[in-house]
Amino acid sequence: MDGIDRNILRELQADGRLTIQELAHRVGLTPSPCMRRVRQLEQDGVIQGYRAVINPEAVGRSFEVLVSIEVKRDREAVEAFEAALQDIPDVIEAYRLFGSPGCLLRIAVADLTAYERLWIERLTTLSGITEVNSQIIMKRIKEPQGLPVGP
Repeated sequence: MDGIDRNILRELQADGRLTIQELAHRVGLTPSPCMRRVRQLEQDGVIQGYRAVINPEAVGRSFEVLVSIEVKRDREAVEAFEAALQDIPDVIEAYRLFGSPGCLLRIAVADLTAYERLWIERLTTLSGITEVNSQIIMKRIKEPQGLPVGP
């Protein structure tokens, strides 16, 4: 990957809806070689997809919670827990961690009542769970901006 590829990545992270013509202009290429580079980055798995960034309030999910969960430290329990998370759409991110807590979830729901219902009906019923701790997000200080891609 060279500097032009990194520039392509920077531009697409900032605006994934750029036309090839505009992208090519911004990175100093003509459209054909720019398109080839984008396709190669996609084929190589560097670019994994394109998404819209949605305002949580507009879709009724402005109440966000970070939840740390302890799961029994055996393979079956961890695998069952991770599989069950795939069926909970309110869990918008999930990470297995080294140390304690064993898992960190980011959850987006409508309000405290919706979170309490999720906590009671889904989270605490998951197999292998030994502890659930919730941290309500007061304010998002820094929005995700994409990954740094070098100089």
